[in-house]
Amino acid sequence: MEIKIGFIMGPSPVTVGAVTVKAGDCVKSGDKLMEYETQKGIVPVVSSIDGIVQKVFVTQGDKVTADDVLFEVADALKGTAADENSAGITKEIDANCELLVIGAGPGGYVAAIRAAQAGIKTTIVEKGELGGTCLNEGCIPTKAFVKTAQLFREIAESELYGIHVQDAKVDFAQAFRRKNEVRKQLKGGVDSLLREHGVTVLRGEALFCSDKQVDVVATDAIYHVTANNIIIATGSKISQLHIPGAHLPLVLNSQSVLDLEQLPSSITIVGGGVIGMEFASIFVSMGVKVHVVEFLDHILAMLDKDVSGELQKFLQNKGVQIHTSAKVTSIEASIDGQAIVTYQQGEELFRLASEKVLISIGREPNLDMLQLEKAGIRLWEKKRGIEVNEFMQTNIPHIYAIGDVANMIQLAHVASHQGLCAVNNILGHAEKMDYAVVPNVIFTNPETAAVGMTEAECEKQQIAFQIAKFPYYANGKALIMNETNGFVKLIQDSASKKIIGASIIGPDADAAINILSFAIRFGLTDKDITSVIFPHPTTSEAIFECASGLTNTAIHLHQKDYLK
Repeated sequence: MEIKIGFIMGPSPVTVGAVTVKAGDCVKSGDKLMEYETQKGIVPVVSSIDGIVQKVFVTQGDKVTADDVLFEVADALKGTAADENSAGITKEIDANCELLVIGAGPGGYVAAIRAAQAGIKTTIVEKGELGGTCLNEGCIPTKAFVKTAQLFREIAESELYGIHVQDAKVDFAQAFRRKNEVRKQLKGGVDSLLREHGVTVLRGEALFCSDKQVDVVATDAIYHVTANNIIIATGSKISQLHIPGAHLPLVLNSQSVLDLEQLPSSITIVGGGVIGMEFASIFVSMGVKVHVVEFLDHILAMLDKDVSGELQKFLQNKGVQIHTSAKVTSIEASIDGQAIVTYQQGEELFRLASEKVLISIGREPNLDMLQLEKAGIRLWEKKRGIEVNEFMQTNIPHIYAIGDVANMIQLAHVASHQGLCAVNNILGHAEKMDYAVVPNVIFTNPETAAVGMTEAECEKQQIAFQIAKFPYYANGKALIMNETNGFVKLIQDSASKKIIGASIIGPDADAAINILSFAIRFGLTDKDITSVIFPHPTTSEAIFECASGLTNTAIHLHQKDYLK
């Protein structure tokens, strides 16, 4: 079915605002597909049928009239848009397998490959792109921009190393192309691995018919799949901020910001979590004026306050304006095309003007169109994800849920591990998921990483603990790299002397946190760590020194410089 605006009240053409769906998305009758601007305000365009978006003909900022075709949506019952060739007719194909995986993100495709390696006949379903959000709209493309920002910073500081570069500038269009090249290569790798292991790949929307039957609605067929076991790995979608102006054309989210081909001169980021702070670091490194508005009293609430405070101080020194304990109340477009963000601190209202706004308030489980009720699958309280046990089973023992859709910890590497756990349980190994040692890396400048318990968690559980920190300004390799901001921090159980928590803010944090993940996972003490010879000169020596600092025996630190 072709979707048009139809009657337009006022002058035509009108300007397309936010487009809220993409090809492959499943929609219900009445779901918003896009918005357009008129003199009377913002008007939504909705789907008139339940179906799958086949084609999107518009992008934000386009001019359209009442007769323009905006979308093509296939009827969910037919599986294809009616045209002269198909006339709405599709093939119906019966299929069966031992394991059906719904979703080909970092949880789903890893589970499918592991199952196939074990000799399980496996089928995987994906309505969008192989690799899921992480590969296509999240981790990978974001880190491609992180690399661009890092190189630009190093070039700006190159005179320190005796290298003179004149008139260096960011070609953001090339950075955009490079990001897509990396994504394409990795996506092709996932496709190749699935096929190499004999996993059947179906492209379409999965809908439960019962606890063992799933219909996969593709563009040219409906597959009636019967499976002995099912893993749901449909990931998450962007959470919406329900305030006036949140869907204006100049407002971006964590997906559309990756489609920018030109740097804005200024941006206001709503949300001081992982996504918000990574983009704040990227943009400020490229010369963009950045404001961050955070509802809580500090950024990156999952970290110890001294760690997030160190990062906040560094970013502020680089020019990022961070406004905490601030509630955004509205977003407006000014006459000259600027975005005006109004936020409240206490009883006072403040306004920020910028070229763009990025809303980065988090993600929520993607449960759309699955028809979980037909399989009897139970959700967590308040319907925030699919309820699972420690074996990743739902309340239906042969149906598992992994990754963001289960909403335990929203990290790609957790999803992958949950996928392996689910498959091992299907194989009869009775394996439990353990979330005690989950490293978290935030690709800011400087990098930030943490694993294990925080001070707040120790206090809540009444665990007696002590801490030690070792600053990077006392590390030779960090000085060579001109990256002396930050520190390594260890939290030790006072009774057992085991390391139970760790944070790193500084160079190579993404790699070094793995050392501390091993230490916590296997119950190592400070003496265990200091019994290992660390190579010199490396940033990892800061871990050795920090462990020594738990007994005030760090070699390369004056007593007065011990961080508290």
